[in-house]
Amino acid sequence: MARTTLRSDLGSTRKKPALPPSAPQRHLDVFANPNPDRDYVIQFVVPEFTCNCPLTGQPDFAHFTIEMVCDKLCIELKSLKLYFWSFRDVGAFHEAVTNTILDAIVAATEPRFVRIAARWNVRGGIYTNVVVEHRKQGWSPAAAVALPPVGNPSTPS
Repeated sequence: MARTTLRSDLGSTRKKPALPPSAPQRHLDVFANPNPDRDYVIQFVVPEFTCNCPLTGQPDFAHFTIEMVCDKLCIELKSLKLYFWSFRDVGAFHEAVTNTILDAIVAATEPRFVRIAARWNVRGGIYTNVVVEHRKQGWSPAAAVALPPVGNPSTPS
């Protein structure tokens, strides 16, 4: 089968972009945490997650938010993207997918804390939200800093 070419308004041709590799990436690449002595939150937002319903084969769509406090290792973003793409043709229940992703992140990075909130699109009139967490044994977050409300300095109290 010949490769289709795209033609621009100027008449030049170029090849279609290559599709992602057929073998899904089922690992997460990591790098050294640049500030391992500090607790700070990294938030990843994945608004276009897809997999398939294991019963009907129909596509399921979700919006994932991952919040984590790394220890020694952080997740490399491109590998996270490819890992999420690897679920595109997988049939799995919402709860199983969310817990599988948590387990993979914990195995790859051994974080101090990670929370995943998966907000699944409506199916049969029901939205499903799955929230899973992992806390490293002995780790607890620092107390939140509460600041007083900011008022208008020109208004007398």
